[in-house]
Amino acid sequence: MSKGKVILIPCTLGDVNPLEVLPQTNNDFINSCDIFIVENLRSARRFLIKTGLKKAIDEIQFFEINKRTKAQDLFRFLSELNEGKNIGVLSEAGCPGIADPGAEIVKWAHRKNIQIIPLIGPSSILLALMASGMNGQNFAFIGYLPKEKTERRRKIKQLEQYSKTHNQTQIFIETPFRNNHLIDDLQKCCDKNTQIVVACDLTLPTQFIKRLSAKDWKNHKVDLHKRPCIFILHKY
Repeated sequence: MSKGKVILIPCTLGDVNPLEVLPQTNNDFINSCDIFIVENLRSARRFLIKTGLKKAIDEIQFFEINKRTKAQDLFRFLSELNEGKNIGVLSEAGCPGIADPGAEIVKWAHRKNIQIIPLIGPSSILLALMASGMNGQNFAFIGYLPKEKTERRRKIKQLEQYSKTHNQTQIFIETPFRNNHLIDDLQKCCDKNTQIVVACDLTLPTQFIKRLSAKDWKNHKVDLHKRPCIFILHKY
């Protein structure tokens, strides 16, 4: 019996019709899966139903994976592959494996010589970079900045200087309820001419994308509280 495949299934970035941002062919792969490894069970079930899942949702086996998942749990998750069953991996939003614990599943699958099939879908990181007008040939995704204000501001200054020295676009994110604090820190810490992009609610009706200098951000008020955002900076 041939082994099953690990299928990486992108999700929408918010509450929109999946067919607006995902190709119809993704549905064929979704319906080939017997098991799904997901970051959040509730949102995953809701997403799969919206895609037009042909199987009864209660007949599908789900496993949740997060930062607390232990290494030995991965073997339990993936043992079904040896029986020829396909496993779908779902992120909470966007592409699995990118700023997402699903990367551990993919790493394990490589070790076991399991075929991996990445599907097409939206990545907020790449969409924001595309819309930034900044260097798309040399960029870095930093992830989350430090929580403590002093450390966060020190990190911002480091990223700004590295950006100038290496002509490298710096991309990062924040927990949604701290977005307003981060944009405030960027305005106050960065050189007045440093370019800052905020890309918020990407692909949603409330989408907001703005590029301004640190100086001009001080005069541009926007409420980012609890909205999914990507922040980008570049000092020229």
